Amino acid sequence: MATLVLDNGAYTAKIGYSQESVSVIPNCQFRSKTSRLKTFTANQLDEIKDPSGLFYILPFQKGYLVNWDVQRKVWDHLFGKEMFKVDFSETSVIITEPYFNFSSIQESMNEILFEEYQFQSALRTNAGSLSAHNYFHSRPSELCCLLVDSGFSFTHVAPYCRSKKMKEGIRRLNVGGKLLTNHLKEIISYRQLHVMDETHVINQVKEDVCYVSRQFYKDMEVSQLKGGENTVVKDYVLPDFSSIKKGFCKPPDEMLFSGKYKTGEQILRLANERFAVPEMLFHPSDIGIQEMGIHEAIVDSIQSLPEEMQAHFYQNVVLTGGNTLFPGFRERLEAELRSLAPAHLPVSVLQPANPICYAWEGGKLLAHSPDYDEIVVTREDYEENGHFICEEKFDI
Repeated sequence: MATLVLDNGAYTAKIGYSQESVSVIPNCQFRSKTSRLKTFTANQLDEIKDPSGLFYILPFQKGYLVNWDVQRKVWDHLFGKEMFKVDFSETSVIITEPYFNFSSIQESMNEILFEEYQFQSALRTNAGSLSAHNYFHSRPSELCCLLVDSGFSFTHVAPYCRSKKMKEGIRRLNVGGKLLTNHLKEIISYRQLHVMDETHVINQVKEDVCYVSRQFYKDMEVSQLKGGENTVVKDYVLPDFSSIKKGFCKPPDEMLFSGKYKTGEQILRLANERFAVPEMLFHPSDIGIQEMGIHEAIVDSIQSLPEEMQAHFYQNVVLTGGNTLFPGFRERLEAELRSLAPAHLPVSVLQPANPICYAWEGGKLLAHSPDYDEIVVTREDYEENGHFICEEKFDI
């Protein structure tokens, strides 16, 4: 029997059979301003000739799955003959949901999986639980780990002990990739070019040029220097979608500090934006979000747990999710934790090779574990007992 692992994120869905490799696919629909009437789903994004002014239709709002019509369309596309050709009666599915998901959303998901698609069996779990499974599998000697999952809608801190999540230690920050991109759009629109409609382009800018600063105030001073001393400033060539399909940074030796470029490309000059945007993960209060930074949330989470376990958590902080890919993120977080943690405890922050697919890899391992059949709910179970059996069996 095949097992399909679907880490259903608010920005991308990580999907693949447990015997195969993973595909990362946008979990949304798009409309482009050129072909208004046509809706593109998931990875049809590549078919759009001119992705400027791209309009996103997202199934998730504030991290929770609320728009089922869009989600159904995306799933139909993923499960259908163009992509994974799922034979539902012969397939088991592992699907993820956020922590503390609303029961109404859980019920809708059960109904869709079992009644509409009619999967043979399903396991609904948190992405963090799959990541923890992956971590404990790769390091059998460890008992505890603290997962930091910084995704599109929010950043979660979740402690796990022996693969069980400790609910009282879970913390959530309402800062994620969406907020960072939106903030960058606002800054650029205010200072240079009106890009409020260019989510797709600016998201690419964020991924290409932003980094986490080790010394914020020092970088701030450098970014105000004139000429070649300013090592922070970068010129980003915006795509025009005819000759330049994807934006890129100008190499340092081609940068002009005065006057216009002769080539006629559209240029964004980014200085302190490069590190001021990811800084919001550490200081959300900078933009008026009255919450702890990611390092304070980790310490707060660890301090709420039994004292004898705290040393283990400081040594096993695992980073997952797309925001952890900013250059310098791991080093900065480790330095911040080091300054907040008790002096006698060692601190170690680990970043897996592919933090975006880490939970999916965990799901793949779980699908091959010997007791997999005991933790899933089969369609017969569901038809007999309804939602109740899912609530009882799934550790949510």
